[in-house]
Order: sequence, then structure tokens, then C-alpha cells
Amino acid sequence: MHPYYAAERGLVDNVIDPRETRSALISSLAMLRTKHADLPSRKHGKPPV
Repeated sequence: MHPYYAAERGLVDNVIDPRETRSALISSLAMLRTKHADLPSRKHGKPPV
């Protein structure tokens, strides 16, 4: 199997050349540096005793 087989079926987001791995990782991590995810509010209170 090759990565293009999985890409054709939509199982991967992107296929990059191995020589571009470092720059792809750096740009992805730079994008995530400012990401902030709020914690969801509690979905359930205390269960009855």
C-alpha cells in the first residue's frame, strides 16, 4: 500500500514529501501555539444518593 491509496479514500488529510516533514511540523505547531480550548461546562451534576 502507498499513502495515495489512503488519500484517495479520504483517510488522511495530506500526503507530504518526506523532505518537507520538518517545515510541515513547524508550521503546524506554530498554528497550534495560540490555540485555546475552553473546558466544557459540567454536563451532569452530582448523582442522587
